This record gives sequence, structure tokens and C-alpha cells, in this order.
Amino acid sequence: MRLHRNLVFAVIDGLHEIFNEAAYADKVVQKLLKRDKRWGARDRSFVAETTYEIVRWKRLYAEIAEVKAPYSRENLWRIFAVWATLRGITLPDWKQIGPTPSRRIKGRFDELSKIRKFRESIPDWLDTLGATELGDAWDAEIKALNQQAPVVLRANTLKISRDKLRSILEDELIDTEYVKGYPDALQLTERANVFATKAFKEGYFEVQDGSSQLVAPFLDVAPGQRIIDTCAGAGGKTLHLAALLQNKGQIIAMDIYGNKLKELKRRARRAGAHNIEPRVIQSTKDIKKLHAKADRVLIDAPCSGLGVLSRNPDAKWKLQPDFLDTIKQTQADILENYAKMVKDGGKLVYATCSILPSENQEQVKRFLTTDTGKGFTFVRDKKILSASSGFDGFYMALLEKK
Repeated sequence: MRLHRNLVFAVIDGLHEIFNEAAYADKVVQKLLKRDKRWGARDRSFVAETTYEIVRWKRLYAEIAEVKAPYSRENLWRIFAVWATLRGITLPDWKQIGPTPSRRIKGRFDELSKIRKFRESIPDWLDTLGATELGDAWDAEIKALNQQAPVVLRANTLKISRDKLRSILEDELIDTEYVKGYPDALQLTERANVFATKAFKEGYFEVQDGSSQLVAPFLDVAPGQRIIDTCAGAGGKTLHLAALLQNKGQIIAMDIYGNKLKELKRRARRAGAHNIEPRVIQSTKDIKKLHAKADRVLIDAPCSGLGVLSRNPDAKWKLQPDFLDTIKQTQADILENYAKMVKDGGKLVYATCSILPSENQEQVKRFLTTDTGKGFTFVRDKKILSASSGFDGFYMALLEKK
């Protein structure tokens, strides 16, 4: 592979923003890709994938390069040189790249690969936490979460069948395969910009990870019901619920962030989902008004996001132990308050994209001992680990109100 100066400079600029200015990797990459209109698909893919790759392996590469945060430009070039060397790429004779001891880099890599926190490039506290909560499963799980996430689509059955979608995408030169056990899913065999397709603009599909596609069906919904999606965000699961309801009944999509609900409105229009009513949660009154009013309530709770590290590798560096304590308290409060919206005989799903039992099974167990929780029965739960599914780590529990 021959390195092109303008592409590598873009990567270095991106790393500076992510590592030194705490910018979010996805936003930085989005911005970088607009930098030069002359870049083709291969150039854009190099910038995006190299940036994500170096973010993912930051700790390992920085250790090999013998540099520490905050990283100077020179440090970032050294980290880049490690990345290139380990990939067998011949480094060009540029003044930014100092002498690179290839043999020593490979030797350090072999040495550090024997220690999990370096091999999987994670902070010490996260390694300890994962091992404490997941035991022997942590090794395989953190390894799986360091792989690039597959691109999975969910056919929007309000407009199209999965089979028809597959053949339309084929006409647009996008090759997909079925995913066993996921009735609406198609997985890309090769990464491509699906948002540029006519099929996307027509609202025939959403990009949604396989594990996330299991949540809406887990809620056991039927057309005509009133459903409340309490932490709807930009609405991936809300839109799936609308499809399962066949546009009949009502979905109240709630969130504390109005801008996310605006995005949901836009997506709902494209998807042809007419039974969604977005509502911003401004105070506890908005919840109280809906006490005992819903057949089904989905709580897709805010969480550590440790199950989605493969698509958000910078979360490893942004996440802090004290945030975990705060988020667990938030989860407990949300469960306690939002569960009150379920009617007698109705059902509730508590879901997270975390792999930690303390955010999942233990939260549900604790809730069932509270005054509100005693009114519910545990029906079943599903724990999804990346290592066994190939998709995001997820948890969902179904509870029924007596």
C-alpha cells in the first residue's frame, strides 16, 4: 500500500481532535470525509478506517511508540508509524516520520500482546471491571468488542419485504446475506455507503445492529396497542415497533433530548410510520400523566455502552468509573418511575447495550424488590454477548404487571 500525504495528514488531524480535544470519533470522521471533494471511495475508506483503527488500539500503539498524552504532532506521527509498521506498510521518506525501528516495534508488540490490558488496548480499571463482572467470559468478549462491527440492515416491513429489499439492493450493486434467527435483517457482505442508495431514500430499510433488532419483538406487541418508548432517542427501536404494529395503535416516543426526537420525526416520515407521537420529557409531570396508560413500555435505558465498543471504540477512553456509578443510579430511577406507566396486565422491557450484570440482571433483581417492582412478575430475559453473537452486546428483560 502506498501512503498519500493528504490522506495521512487528515488522519493525524483527526487523531489530534479525538485524543487531545475529547471530540467524538464519529463526528470527527464525518467532518474529515468532507475535507476534499476529489477523494474517491477508497480514499474516504482509508481515512475513516485508519482513524478508527488507531483510536481502537490507542493504548497499545502509544505504549509501543513510547509516548504519553497529551500527544504532540510528533507523538501522533510516531503512533501512526507503529500502525503502519504492524500492517507491513513501507513508510515514505517524509520529514514528519522520524527513523522507525521496525524490528523493535514488532518485538514490543509481541511482548505487550501477552498482557490483556495492552493486547486488547483498554484502561486498567476497565480490564479489572470486566474480569470482575464477567469472569472467564471477559477474555473472549473484549476480543470480540475490538473487531470492526458488521453493517446490518433492517427491512422496513411497512414498505417492503426482506427478500424484495435484497434484490433491489443487488440492483444497486450492494450484496447482502440473510442472518439466521433475525427475520428482518440483511448483513452487508462488504462495507458500502448504503445511505447513498435509492432504497434508503425510499425508506425501505434502516441500519440497525442485529442485537438491537431483537428488542422490539421481545416486547411482545400487537397491532392496536398503546406503546410508550421512554428513551426513544433518534428512534431505531421506535421505527421497528411501528413496523410490528403495522402502523395501527399508538407509539408515544419520549426522550429528554428534543433534537433526537426531531431526527426521529424525519426518519418516521421516510419510513412511512404514521402512528408515532414524539414527546419531550420536560418534567416528572410528563410521566405522571401517563401512569397506568400503556399496554407496553420499552425502557431502552442509558448505560455504559460497553456492548457497542466495536462501533464506538473511543468510548473506551471517554468512559470513567464514576460515570458508571452515576448511570446505575439513573437506571434504577428510570425503572422505578417509568414502570408506573404500564397498565395492569401490561408488559415492560428493560434493555441496555451493556454487557455488565450490574447494569442488567442486578438492576432488574433490585427493581423487583421495590414497592413499584413488587407489582411485576419476571417473565424472561436475554443476555447477548458479542463473542457468541457476532453483534453488539445487549441485555433485555421482560416483566409483566400483575
